This record gives sequence, structure tokens and C-alpha cells, in this order.
Amino acid sequence: SGPRGEGETWGRVTMTKLAQWLWGLAILGSTWVALTTGALGLELPLSCQEVLWPLPAYLLVSAGCYALGTVGYRVATFHDCEDAARELQSQIQEARADLARRGLRF
Repeated sequence: SGPRGEGETWGRVTMTKLAQWLWGLAILGSTWVALTTGALGLELPLSCQEVLWPLPAYLLVSAGCYALGTVGYRVATFHDCEDAARELQSQIQEARADLARRGLRF
């Protein structure tokens, strides 16, 4: 058995992150529809109904704020890889020298 993430199942079903999110959204959405349409036979108080109707919009705005905050944080804390940059520059110089030996002009 290999490490997790290799895609091996061995009797288990592996779900991608997208599938997990879609299942979660489907469950939340069906619960919201059932509660707002009264399909479960529950009579919710008016205060709960007033909160329940705009809930998807609130969740969408919250998810957007979270995504923007995450991207902003990752950009602000992005680390430069100076060692990797130097290694890449040396490899470029080696490739240019090799191509120059083969007759290619820059």
C-alpha cells in the first residue's frame, strides 16, 4: 500500500476535493430547499425563515471574502527562492554555452 494521494483504492472509494465540495454543497442545498419549502413538514418561526431565505447569498459572500483573504495572504507571504533562481540561471548559462558550441548564435 502506497502513501495517501497516489490514487490507490484497495476497496475504498477515494474522492477528489472537488467531489467533496460538490457533495457538501448538494447536502447543504437540499437541506436549505427542504427547510424553505416546508418539504419536511416543519413550521419554522418567522424569525428563522427571515434568516434562512438569504442564507445562500450570505454564504456566497463569505466564501468570496475568504478566497480573497487567502489569496492576499499567500501573495503577501510568498517567499523568493534565491537558491533555485541561481541554479536556474546557471543551467541557462550551461544550455547557452552548449548551444553556442553547436553553432547557434544568440
